Amino acid sequence: MIEKSDKLLSEILDIPIEEPEESKNITLPPEVKSIKRQKKDLVQHDFSEARKNMKELISTGFEAVDGMMKVATASDSPRAYEVVSILLKTISEMNSEMISLHEKANKAEPSSTKNIKNTTNNSIFVGSTKDLQNIINQSRSQLKSLNSEELNHDET
Repeated sequence: MIEKSDKLLSEILDIPIEEPEESKNITLPPEVKSIKRQKKDLVQHDFSEARKNMKELISTGFEAVDGMMKVATASDSPRAYEVVSILLKTISEMNSEMISLHEKANKAEPSSTKNIKNTTNNSIFVGSTKDLQNIINQSRSQLKSLNSEELNHDET
């Protein structure tokens, strides 16, 4: 909507004013939609590939632990038991990585149900520091007023 003052300025400056076109619904071109879709599909594909690889590594690790346990019990070597413990720790870390992979995949997926709204509230206090402190700490200010009343009463 063009205001009256804008019309006067346009007449004085001899510049025509065009009514702005109001666009309530902005739609993305199909190319942008397809790029977003491709990115989402790529993330999902990478997630499933990484998950598949991690599962294979974990199952291979379990097979290796079984083999190393046989070697450790047969040889009764402390080094063999050390290798088994390192392998178990590695498998445990892979399981933790699998969980973190799920968390990262959930963060990467844009959720249409999440509406993030940033609200900024700016408050300005006009008054003295004493007034502000009295507002912040009501019990302190009530005690001060009681003490000052007692002092005034004692003086009379």
